[in-house]
Amino acid sequence: MKNKIWIVLLLIILIPLNVYGEFLEPVDTYMERALILEAEEGEIVEEIEGMLSQVQYVKLKIISGKYKDQIFDVENHLSNNLAYDILVKEGDKVVVGIEEYSDDTLEVYISDYARQSHIFYLLGVFILLIVFIGRKKGVKAVLTLAFTIFMIMKVLLPLMLKGINPIPISVLVSIIVTIITIFIIGGVNNKSISAIIGTSSGVIIAGFIAYFVGSNVRLTGLSAEEATMLMYIPQGVNFDFRSLLFSGIILGALGAIMDVGMSIASSIEEIHNANTSLTKKELFNSGMNVGKDIMGTMTNTLILAYTGSSIPLLLLFMAYETSMIKIINLDIIATEIVRSLSGSIGLVLTIPLTAFISTILIKKKS
Repeated sequence: MKNKIWIVLLLIILIPLNVYGEFLEPVDTYMERALILEAEEGEIVEEIEGMLSQVQYVKLKIISGKYKDQIFDVENHLSNNLAYDILVKEGDKVVVGIEEYSDDTLEVYISDYARQSHIFYLLGVFILLIVFIGRKKGVKAVLTLAFTIFMIMKVLLPLMLKGINPIPISVLVSIIVTIITIFIIGGVNNKSISAIIGTSSGVIIAGFIAYFVGSNVRLTGLSAEEATMLMYIPQGVNFDFRSLLFSGIILGALGAIMDVGMSIASSIEEIHNANTSLTKKELFNSGMNVGKDIMGTMTNTLILAYTGSSIPLLLLFMAYETSMIKIINLDIIATEIVRSLSGSIGLVLTIPLTAFISTILIKKKS
């Protein structure tokens, strides 16, 4: 009898929870843009362990999608944390989530600021400047940029999501992007072939060094929060995070190395056209002199690019006077050091490789 009573009580508790859970399950969810019509100042609603919690009462108008032109009153909850709070005012454009439930009710909430308009404006200015200054070659540059984005978004990332090893895919994509980009920009000639061989060699060297050193210093590839979040994606892929790290190093170095390879090949061709009587050694030395000048600035480019992304972390270490030994041996710092130095080594070695290949091909042709 006592067991039956417990079963009845359990059913009384679980059945409403089940019904309530079904009621809360949204049927469809949309992400749309909205315009803030009215927004009150954040009102303090409670204080928990010294943390203030606020709420804004907001009236907004949907300006895209299925519910366009409809007006909703929503509560915008704030936690006094600038990293997560979306404090809005009248006239702001935001992204809102709209959840539809089976009983035709709607739940509307502010998800983020609407930033895409300014991003598209900036992209438009960038493209116009490239075309205006570069003319025909500017158009080619835009086409190669579009091709690079296509290869990353439609080839590289989808193949990684299928669980394929990221390193060979990244090398293959890098080589394809290099070939297409340089042939479109420079045409099919000895200069472009030299730049392609030099760039591909430099990228492969950078990837190999990163893999060898990264494996020996036991980099995890999990120093970034985004990498950790990949463990819980719905596709259920078991990523090799270290390989993802090396893949990123290869792609990160590609742009600078391609720039160096093309610059060296182009300068050697121009030097040869200006003075065809130069010997192979003289032509090679001329290319190396140009390369030495490029090397000083381009290595700084890679180092500064990676350092710039870590400024908050470096400031944190400085503020707490963390010892240099501790800093260098942290996984996140060691990762950035290996990334920077591997790319820089690949870049430096691209100079003599491209100069040598370019000299041989140009002199052979002449």
